[in-house]
Amino acid sequence: MDELDRKIIALLQLDGRASNAKIAREVGVSEGTVRRRLRRLVKEDVVKVIAVPNLEKLGYATTALIGISTGPGKSDAVADAISAMEEAHYVAITTGSFDVFVWAGLESAENLGNFLRTKVGVVDGVQGTQTFVNLSIKKRAYGLVL
Repeated sequence: MDELDRKIIALLQLDGRASNAKIAREVGVSEGTVRRRLRRLVKEDVVKVIAVPNLEKLGYATTALIGISTGPGKSDAVADAISAMEEAHYVAITTGSFDVFVWAGLESAENLGNFLRTKVGVVDGVQGTQTFVNLSIKKRAYGLVL
């Protein structure tokens, strides 16, 4: 990956719907060069161009970060089980005080409570959770600034 690839990625981070022609004008190369570069970046799994929904605008009034403590050797199984749940929008195995972090979006605080009690809490290997409800989101950045 070179400087041109980085510039293409940076422009797509600003506008994922930008045309190859627009990107080409911005970086000073041909549209074909941008098309080939972007095709390679996608094929090599360097980038994935997707739509990232704003959960609040879709009716998910309650979003939360959930830290999960698991039993020894259970982190992968717990993360896999929770990844299959539609309420979980981001699941990561981590270091530190928690073994797994989940970012979840739900329609209400009541639905969050039900999710924690009837879905997360009953997963084999979950020993405990700590939930951090988002009161206000001040920044949404979906990628690295290159």
